[in-house]
Amino acid sequence: MLGAPGCGKGTQAERLQASLGVPAISTGDMLRAAVAAGSELGERVEGVMASGALVDDDLMADVVRDRLGQEDARGGFLLDGYPRTASQAETLSDILDGNKLDHVVTIDVPDEVLIERIVLRGRGADDREDVVRERLQVYTAQTEPLIAHYEALGLLRRVQGNFPIEQVTAAIEAALAEAEEGNGAKGTL
Repeated sequence: MLGAPGCGKGTQAERLQASLGVPAISTGDMLRAAVAAGSELGERVEGVMASGALVDDDLMADVVRDRLGQEDARGGFLLDGYPRTASQAETLSDILDGNKLDHVVTIDVPDEVLIERIVLRGRGADDREDVVRERLQVYTAQTEPLIAHYEALGLLRRVQGNFPIEQVTAAIEAALAEAEEGNGAKGTL
């Protein structure tokens, strides 16, 4: 799942895991849990997360490789928050070791709506407006190019996320069902 911070990737991944029968894997949740637990990993990423920057590729690769190697992910998974850069997309391909992604969903939401959503939820130091704006700049520079990458591979499913949660979920399910029927739906829903 791709999309800017606050677009609803995590919410949608949680909602879709049951209907798809695969675990929703959120790298952000894994990293926040590590910070809360005071683990070595948490100490390594706490400052990076508070600044709005991305955790380095090697560290993220270790986190993702470990999680995708767990038993519940062997039959499939939903990734939320990874990959975020072209380099991470290459690493994910290596981690998958010959297996390929079936679909990539991107959830589009206007920036001002994203800022309002994140600041209002106020979960932590990375939810201040100045940090949110920095996170959106980082997303635009480093993650948005993945949309074109996955579109060129025929994997991208684009959904508008500025609607009620249930409507966004239905749009994602419809896009995935349409793609599974073999017509390669890549349009905006």
